[in-house]
Amino acid sequence: MTDIARRIGSRRNRGLAAGLLLTLLAGCSPRSSMPAPEPDTLALIRERGELIVLTLPGPTSYEDGSDGPEGYEVDLARAFADSLGVAVRFETADSIPRLLGALENGEGHIAAAGLTQTAERAARLAFAPAYKSVTEQLVCRRGGPTPTRRHSLPGTDILVLEGSSYEETLRSLQAGLPDLGWRTQPAGSAMPLLDAVEGGDADCTVADSHLADFARRRHPELVVAQNLTGEQPLAWAVDPRVDGLPDALTSWFAEAHANGLLEALDETWFGQYGDYDYVDIARFVRRVDDRLPRYRRIFETVAEDLPFDWELLAAQAYQESHWDPDAVSATGVRGLMMLTLSTAERVGIEDRTDPRQSIRGGAAYLDDLYARVPDGVTGEDRLWFALAAYNVGMGHMYDARRLAERLGRDKNSWDDLAETLPLLSDPQYYPTLRYGYARGHEPVRYVAKIREYRAMLAAQDL
Repeated sequence: MTDIARRIGSRRNRGLAAGLLLTLLAGCSPRSSMPAPEPDTLALIRERGELIVLTLPGPTSYEDGSDGPEGYEVDLARAFADSLGVAVRFETADSIPRLLGALENGEGHIAAAGLTQTAERAARLAFAPAYKSVTEQLVCRRGGPTPTRRHSLPGTDILVLEGSSYEETLRSLQAGLPDLGWRTQPAGSAMPLLDAVEGGDADCTVADSHLADFARRRHPELVVAQNLTGEQPLAWAVDPRVDGLPDALTSWFAEAHANGLLEALDETWFGQYGDYDYVDIARFVRRVDDRLPRYRRIFETVAEDLPFDWELLAAQAYQESHWDPDAVSATGVRGLMMLTLSTAERVGIEDRTDPRQSIRGGAAYLDDLYARVPDGVTGEDRLWFALAAYNVGMGHMYDARRLAERLGRDKNSWDDLAETLPLLSDPQYYPTLRYGYARGHEPVRYVAKIREYRAMLAAQDL
């Protein structure tokens, strides 16, 4: 994997959480009314050392984070700029029509904002190669109108993003459903409209499948009523007047598909979510409100001197005990972080049921495991390795590394270890390993759930 892919893989998903703030940044919007400047060339971009990227604020595109711009499109644009040897300057618009108008007016080199490449847009704009496929979905609220068939759409109060591909889709459906109607609202993404549906201000909206899945982790009462399209490509719009840029994009995206960069981006921003489980997610959201506030400050304080964030500790504690300080298992582990007696003694904890002691002890134990992970394991893979060791023991993790190497897999990759760990319960393999049998599927699920809870904590906009 390339250096930029590894850097992307090490990013936490709090960019998605910040995206839910959706500050429209109208004061920074490109001015599409200005006369178009003379078009650049790729050589001039390199000479000046700056690529101008037009974008929209949203949880799957761009947000102004504490350390600068963050988001899926931000990472992708920076990777392309790195390949040119230039920096990237982001300019935000507050709606899709303004974004596209700014590109046509020559105020930027590319528009990177999760744009669907539709027939109408392709007739007006030039596009780089597609980098992702999505499905447009009708998203409604549980208990409200949820039309599951096309013929049920008329009469539904549908609110959609102004100037979006969703409008094109509805216009196409309207040809066979003359009574179909909808309202529009300008915004940087469909997220505010999904919030409006959850709040009862509209029956339904339309959103891309990856954004709908993300929104349902924040609002579990949202439901996907139906798919309105098949898979459609997302692509950057590009100013074709910039000599050399379209060819450079075509070449670079071919390489990004081949070298795993796009796969790494998807894993970083969307890979933390498992299958949608309404009961589990709804319960989690309730407990964020009624349990987490008692312990949040402890998580924050304990995490200050650790190589991982408080949301990770809180997610782990939820997976362990559902934030119940009196939790106890049949094997005798207790407390918020479900410490064994021997582990509690090792980290200096006297009362495992005391929330502050339990969190401090669990964090200290995880930190110790993190330090003991072999040096070859880097980025967030190192964290997943430590979490798995918290669950199954470091000895079994060393066994999994040995077995991965024996099977020709990458012993330093969590993805490869996640495939190898379940083999620790296979009689073909565990008798040959130093630490023997282990229920290896459990640490894989353990890590996956913690990653999901961590992402959902971020999505709650706490």
